[in-house]
This record gives sequence, C-alpha cells and structure tokens, in this order.
Amino acid sequence: MAGHSKWANIKHKKQKTDAQKGKIFTKLGREIAIVVKQGGPDPEVNSKLKDVIAKAKAANMPNDTIMRSIKKAAGEIDSTNYEEVVYEGYGPGGVAVIVEAMTDNRNRTAGEVRHLFDKFGGNLGTTGCVSFMFDKKGVILIEKSDKVKEDDLMMKALDLGAEDFTAEDEYFEIITAPEDFSKVREGLEQDGYEFVEAEVEMVPQTTTTLTDQKQIDFMDRLIENLEDLDDVQNVYHNWDGE
Repeated sequence: MAGHSKWANIKHKKQKTDAQKGKIFTKLGREIAIVVKQGGPDPEVNSKLKDVIAKAKAANMPNDTIMRSIKKAAGEIDSTNYEEVVYEGYGPGGVAVIVEAMTDNRNRTAGEVRHLFDKFGGNLGTTGCVSFMFDKKGVILIEKSDKVKEDDLMMKALDLGAEDFTAEDEYFEIITAPEDFSKVREGLEQDGYEFVEAEVEMVPQTTTTLTDQKQIDFMDRLIENLEDLDDVQNVYHNWDGE
C-alpha cells in the first residue's frame, strides 16, 4: 500500500473520538474472546492471543481492559458464539475490497455489508473474487523517532526473519510471512520497540487510483461506514487513497 495513505489512515484512527475508540475496543474484545475460546486464556500457550494482545496495545487499549476481556472470555462458557466471516467485493471504480467480520448472525451482517456496497457505488461479489489480488502478511509499523536507529532496527528485524524492511517518511514498515509474524514481533517487543500497528493483514499486490471526485468521496464513505459496523473487524482494499 502507498506509505502516505496508510500512515494517514492510522493517524486518523488514532485521533478518533472516545466514542469511536470505545467501538474499536469492543471489536478487539470480541477478537480476544474468539482466540481465547480457540486456544485458552494463557498468552504463553496461545500464540494467537499473544498477537491480539500486541494489536490491542498498538491501538492504545489499556492493559486492565485487555485483561478484563481475557478473563471475561475465559469465564463465558456458553455465551454468544461468534463466527468469522469474510466478504469480498468491489468499491467505486473497481477498487478491490475485503471485509472481515465476527458475527452471531450471518444474515444480519451480510445484509448490512451489502447495503453499504450498494449505497456507495460498489457491489458485493463472491468468495475469492478479489482475495487473489492480496497476500496475507504480518505488518509491523514503528514510528520514526530519535530513539529508533534505522540500521539497528533493520538488522534486528531481518535477523528475526522479516521478509522486508522499508523506511517511509514518518515510520518504518516491517513485513513478515504470516508464520514468522509472532517471532519477529516478540523479538522486537523484547528489545523495547513500540508499535503503532502490529497484525497479520491482507496486503494488496497492486493499487488502484481513483481520479473522479465522486468515486473518491464514495470510496472514503464506504470504508468509513464499513469500519463503523459493529460486526466488522477489518476492512482491506487496494485503493492508494489520499
């Protein structure tokens, strides 16, 4: 993804209001609940939980909120059962969009997602219609500062098994294979590095540029409205944005 637009998106997320932050924390709590049910409440045994905790910390979720979510999930044996669902489609101008959701009602979520695609000039497609344009990768972003020495970080990341290291204007981007993500993230964490993003995500192989202002406005609103849906966890796309 174009570095500038990715960073702009992250800064936008960081500056969201408290109400929106609460929504982000609710989504992370749901993700924690699913991985706890899959692998137990101990992050030392459950590597997926360890990764979600890192993601939650990068989103500035307080430690006590994280621990409460884990305890709550561990204590809820027959609570709401969420399942993971992935939707694929096209936004305005043929932009490829992947929507990852966690829901207790597939019909409700599918209806809400389809409505937004229709409303903002896109269309919901079938499974596999755009995912071939993306690669699953571990992505770690570290903000540039006087404390972070580029050469040291690059050597450490590559020694840990990272695939790629890029210095953008305002941050360093480290890319890993999905299976190496935890090892690289933990190694950097142990060395005291702090992340503005740390998760396995869908990275587009190529990007699409929109020039029509109406399509740009619709694409912006499609992403924002999808992200605001309670059941939606992640929205990936190949629009170069900004």
